[in-house]
Amino acid sequence: MKLLSFTLVKVVLLMAINAESFELGKLRFPVERKVLSNGLTILVHEDHTVPTVSFHIWYRVGSRDEDRKYTGIAHLFEHMMFKKAKRYPGNAEKILQANGITNNAFTNYDYTGYFEDLPPQKLELVMDFESDRLENLVIDEETFKSEREVVKEERRFRVDNSVQGVLWENLWSTAFTKHPYSWPVIGWMEDLNRIDVERCRKFFKEHYTATNAVMVVVGDVKASKVFTLADKYFGSLPKVDHKRDEFKPEPPQQSEKIKTVKLESKADQVVVAYRIGKQGEPSSFNLDVLSNILSEGDSSRLFKRLVYHDQSAVRVSGGSITPMDPGLFAVFVELKPGVKAESVLPVITSEIEKAALEEVKKEEVEKARNQLVKSWVSSIKTAHGKARGLALNEVVTGSYETLFDDLKKYQEVNPKSILKSAQQFLKKDNRTVIIVKPKKG
Repeated sequence: MKLLSFTLVKVVLLMAINAESFELGKLRFPVERKVLSNGLTILVHEDHTVPTVSFHIWYRVGSRDEDRKYTGIAHLFEHMMFKKAKRYPGNAEKILQANGITNNAFTNYDYTGYFEDLPPQKLELVMDFESDRLENLVIDEETFKSEREVVKEERRFRVDNSVQGVLWENLWSTAFTKHPYSWPVIGWMEDLNRIDVERCRKFFKEHYTATNAVMVVVGDVKASKVFTLADKYFGSLPKVDHKRDEFKPEPPQQSEKIKTVKLESKADQVVVAYRIGKQGEPSSFNLDVLSNILSEGDSSRLFKRLVYHDQSAVRVSGGSITPMDPGLFAVFVELKPGVKAESVLPVITSEIEKAALEEVKKEEVEKARNQLVKSWVSSIKTAHGKARGLALNEVVTGSYETLFDDLKKYQEVNPKSILKSAQQFLKKDNRTVIIVKPKKG
């Protein structure tokens, strides 16, 4: 089927999400922002179309903020936050569920986020719950040891006993040697064993403060009510001076890095990656589009070459990963049993680095932009999606406003700008390759 033009797709999608305004290629919805005297940042978007609310509170702390000897503590602490507090001594989950509230959390390199999706009339309950565990969390030996074992088992399941987990963990630890992105968010097992309850208390005191938090509320609420409740439940918390560590840039890579790992795999697998810039830089949008062209879906260049034409691979995927600090442009390929990674690697790298030799086609760029815009718009169709997008941009870039710039920046991507970014980053000396080979027997 012929693809709709980029402009038509854009208009259809914007109509579908009931956008309040659209100008100069920007999708916007109104946001009210307030900062309490203790530094707590609050963002509110009123959307009365559906009787639901999404409440997010994110803390500017992730695995990048850990001591190198205690990796995994940020994720471990996410688990600790669901246990005991003063007003909710271990029964919070039952109370929230009984009131029609769903909740969860996640830890990343750059942040830790907690959220509740709830009926509007339960907003005060959620405020009470979140302020209680921020102010009165119980960090005792019994809870700590229990949750540490849970995290260790999660690591065994997601990493140690997972080919994909080991593969990606090796990629980041090989591509980065100095920056905290070199260690996994879940932490190294020896570090998890080294963490103790006193270290957790210190971590909590340093990072879990109102000053270090961003609260986002989206849905069927009045901003004035949100601000009143936030002041009631969080306003008395102290202001704490806190400045995140700034890291020296990872030293420039001087030559290609290749590492081979033998695992319980049925076939060879390989990931090829290049160090790139950080979120929000012009190159990040160029490389998003290029990644889509190379490895997104059955019609991508690498899928057509390796799966359809050469019939050497069964799966191709990839992404341009741009966190708060410089990240990675990566392509993953799972080969057919019996096909050696060494024989296919030159094909993979030549297809990737071809983008640094000649411009991609305009039709490829338009198709990739269509898909990226559709994905971007779909991500903010719900109250939860809007809240997550606002929180992410406020925490990572320093302003929620950058959320509204993405569409325009994707529209500015063209074959020449992609070529420029590819020439900057996609070169052999900047390349890291991880190969998984099956263990014999």
